[in-house]
Amino acid sequence: MRTKKPFYRIVVADSRSPRDGKFIEEIGFYNPVSEAKEVKINDEKAVKWLKDGAQPTDTVKDLFKKNGILEKFEAAKKGE
Repeated sequence: MRTKKPFYRIVVADSRSPRDGKFIEEIGFYNPVSEAKEVKINDEKAVKWLKDGAQPTDTVKDLFKKNGILEKFEAAKKGE
């Protein structure tokens, strides 16, 4: 069993749910321990949820910026 090795799932959850409770959909993950700081996010799902009004946390917003997802969201918003 792994211990003391952080690994984070990026999920869409209702704001009224507990932090570690049920979530609606998993859209990616973040592994800060690997040498290359592994991040994998499903761009299409992330943009869809942002369009639907999802509010990312500050950390997830930073990950979205680094991976170009916020740019895709802004472009999709202007294209509507």
